[in-house]
Amino acid sequence: MSAVSDPGPGDPLRRLIKLLARLPGIGEKSAMRLALAIVRSNAEYTRALSEAISDVHEHLGLCSVCCDLAAAEVCSICLDARRDPTVICVVAQPQDRMALERAGVFRGRYHVLHGVLDPLAGVGPSELKLSELLARLEGRAGVEEIIVATSPNVEGDATALYVSKLLEPLGIAVTRIASGVAVGGELEYADMTTLHRALEDRRKI
Repeated sequence: MSAVSDPGPGDPLRRLIKLLARLPGIGEKSAMRLALAIVRSNAEYTRALSEAISDVHEHLGLCSVCCDLAAAEVCSICLDARRDPTVICVVAQPQDRMALERAGVFRGRYHVLHGVLDPLAGVGPSELKLSELLARLEGRAGVEEIIVATSPNVEGDATALYVSKLLEPLGIAVTRIASGVAVGGELEYADMTTLHRALEDRRKI
């Protein structure tokens, strides 16, 4: 095998490293370690990995109700009759919903915005799944509370305030998770105790 630092033209290892390095949070060194791990894996694993990546693009879409990632038209959480339909937790990204589910601190339903308001990055209300949230709340459908669980930073706070103003005419209580999550931090990295406290101590916006 040729040295990673000096690949030849069209070197498949270098190509894999470059592709992996384009993933969020993966630098070139991490990409190199991942690529070498894949190279050293058996053929069965690499085929399964390749198929899984392909399947994600072919079969994964958005839930027609909550806009979370789903392999069916409606996700399993929205279909789960054991979940409390009166409370909807609004999160920025699917990984935030996953963090709350791992913590096991919320038994209502979710709505995923797929971003937060960030004018400097060109992200406005029309880029978020806000119209889908409004459509979902038409007729109220028994919803009594919307919990806005965006990260406690400038963009997350701005998004929470916008959601509160947007839903104000509907008369539904809108609350914000408490600052048990560190200010400036990311929700997906919070531990279970912190998430539980943040949800329990939520406040009205």
